[in-house]
Amino acid sequence: MARPPRQPAAPDPVEDMVAEFLALSSWEERYRFLMGLGRGLAPYPEELRTEEFEVRGCQSRAWLHPSMRDGRVVFRGDSDAAIVRGIMAVLFRAYSGRTPREVLDTRPDFIERMGLSRHLSMSRANGLGGMVRQMGLYALAFSGRADDDGGGPRP
Repeated sequence: MARPPRQPAAPDPVEDMVAEFLALSSWEERYRFLMGLGRGLAPYPEELRTEEFEVRGCQSRAWLHPSMRDGRVVFRGDSDAAIVRGIMAVLFRAYSGRTPREVLDTRPDFIERMGLSRHLSMSRANGLGGMVRQMGLYALAFSGRADDDGGGPRP
């Protein structure tokens, strides 16, 4: 009996993003690319600019808000610094729209492969690490919830 044709693997948004980033020839181009991604973030509601959603350890003011939609974690956020907005956009491409388990299983090694941690100031790199940890904690909190209310995790 003949086997059905193998379906091509679905594109991996993380791998696509790494390839897109590394295709740029200089760090100046990569920084411009990051800032362009940040400009593309959806507007962040003023009522979510609260201490509850503020990212700790970030040199700039930054906010990160999680929600669940159709069983998938959706992140949105904002910062007063263009480069931080760009970093957030990268993280959202990697983690937003995935199930809590997928968020927890997505290793942040793409950050190193993109060279981001080597080309950021120490305080920006610490902020980046803090955002990744916070996204993981939100995913962990959501992993035990089955509701779909669009709100953030509740302690």
